[in-house]
Amino acid sequence: MKEVIENSLESSISYEKYRELVSHLLKEHKSTGPNQSEALYNYSLLNDRRMKRLDKTSKLREDTIEFVKSIEKSQTWLVLTEGWCGDAAQNLPVLSKMADESEKVDLKLVLRDDNLELMDEFLTNGGRSIPKLIALDKDKNVLFTWGPRPSLATKMIADYKEENGVVDAKVKEDLQRWYNKDKGVNVQEDIIALLSN
Repeated sequence: MKEVIENSLESSISYEKYRELVSHLLKEHKSTGPNQSEALYNYSLLNDRRMKRLDKTSKLREDTIEFVKSIEKSQTWLVLTEGWCGDAAQNLPVLSKMADESEKVDLKLVLRDDNLELMDEFLTNGGRSIPKLIALDKDKNVLFTWGPRPSLATKMIADYKEENGVVDAKVKEDLQRWYNKDKGVNVQEDIIALLSN
């Protein structure tokens, strides 16, 4: 697995380069990944706008800033993502801001569909769910993983699916409202909890 991680790290890009890549592809009427469709393009367009807004407006809590500044050992946060993924659009700006506050955290992104070997090492309930954060120490050992959603959103979706048997348009709208209300707080709480273990 370490070889798979190292190969993915070699092709990884910064958050800024990822944002440029997604914007560039949109100008060509494309999304990231090998599958191209009008739906994926439209999701990517919506997510690009969402990320532009969140890059400007999302704020970290003071305790989050203090915590990430206190990280003592270098680590890499390797995140599997795609431009069309709504959960990635909601969470990457917050993860980026957290990494920016720490001299010890290096945030690197890779596209899921270009890194399926890595993705398949970190499935969620058997699925290739993204975003998926893999925190690595300086020797490329896995410290923890997170994703594809903050814990409260994960529970909300799981409860809805158990009650209704499906994840449909209604719960996706509920999830969007939840993200708007939460403002990135739950992802901060989740990452701090994982870093504290």
